[in-house]
Amino acid sequence: MRKLLVAAMAFIATYSFGQKVWTLQECVTYALENNLQVLSNVYNQDIQSLNLEAAQRQKLPGVSGSLSNNLSFGQQRYVNLVQRNDNFNNSANLSADILLYNNKRLEKAVNKAAFELDASRYDVETIKNNISLQIAEQYLSILLNKEIVEINKSALENAERLYDRAKITTEVGTTAQIVLAEAQASLAREKQNVITAEVNVDRALFNLAQLLQLENYKEFDIQNVSIATDLGAPLIEAESIVNTAYESQPEIKAAQYRIEAAKEQTEIAKTAFYPTINLNAGVGTFYFNQLNQGRDTQFFKQYSENFGQQIGLSANIPIFNKGITRLQVEQSKINESLAQNSLLQQKQTVKQNVQKAQFDAESTYETYLAAVEAERSSTLALDFAQKSYEAGKSTIYDLNNARNSSANAKGSVAQAKYNYLFSLKLLNFYQGIPITL
Repeated sequence: MRKLLVAAMAFIATYSFGQKVWTLQECVTYALENNLQVLSNVYNQDIQSLNLEAAQRQKLPGVSGSLSNNLSFGQQRYVNLVQRNDNFNNSANLSADILLYNNKRLEKAVNKAAFELDASRYDVETIKNNISLQIAEQYLSILLNKEIVEINKSALENAERLYDRAKITTEVGTTAQIVLAEAQASLAREKQNVITAEVNVDRALFNLAQLLQLENYKEFDIQNVSIATDLGAPLIEAESIVNTAYESQPEIKAAQYRIEAAKEQTEIAKTAFYPTINLNAGVGTFYFNQLNQGRDTQFFKQYSENFGQQIGLSANIPIFNKGITRLQVEQSKINESLAQNSLLQQKQTVKQNVQKAQFDAESTYETYLAAVEAERSSTLALDFAQKSYEAGKSTIYDLNNARNSSANAKGSVAQAKYNYLFSLKLLNFYQGIPITL
């Protein structure tokens, strides 16, 4: 009974998953929590966090202890006398040392690790943004293909009605056999168009499921979203968006923190020019037993009597290390230049992306308006062709051409609409506005 209950629950869970439709936000949330690229960057962030903690702990004293035991056996010559010399030695020591001065090398190491941690955090945000954009683009692609399916289904219904009418009129002898043949060919083409459009939907769904790294991609589907057709023109200029993007985009911030980390590395390299002063202290004791004498040496008494302490101050003053330190400083300065150049590259990429999104928005909006106008004209032409055919003034071939033109015009409107919508969402993204539908 219990096994049947478990099996039933598993079936219900599987069926529920199959029935589930995903919203855009659910897709994004799932990807950000499970995508392997995101997880890889999160692991790198964890490593940088541990590096920062390790750098902070370098300020603490280093404490170590040692315990040794030694046995020695054999004979030893004393002038003309040879005698046994069997010994047991035991010692215990505890020592500590701390860096007192090295031109703030430890503080600079902490600062560098902190900057690298901040950069890694923004790396995570960058990959999340990239995945979110990919998901949004693929999500809109699915909606577009679903809309094209509906357009083709509408054309198929019209073709079926035309075929049914042609079949009746041909059977009663009102129209020639070629009219039925053309209607049948048109019906076959429309069926093919529907199947092709449905395959395109499945392909787009598969691509999004792959992006989400879902195993059960065959049962995957998204929530249909009604997209308004009264889309307004883009109002914000690219230059103002670029300035906002420079302040908000994580790849820019990551590059800025890496510049600061490179500067700190240069300062760390310079500390090799300065003396290093360490303070060390220790305590210890020892026990010695000359075994061949056979005397009771009282272990703890010796430990108490031999207990000693030491404290010391040491300085390491660099004089000449073959010019290696100076070369290391120069290398660090080059790394600073590389980091600054990387920031300029990131800014250039962001600027170009914003400008492209602005150009695409403006051009696709004009394309959208032209497609809407073409759709109106093709719809009107189809209406005239339908009435002309019914009045016997035109052929079925003319009517099919008009219907094909109307379907193509509707498909062009849908294509332009979703292209324009994605460009607008991309512009909003660079302004720091989350992508929603």
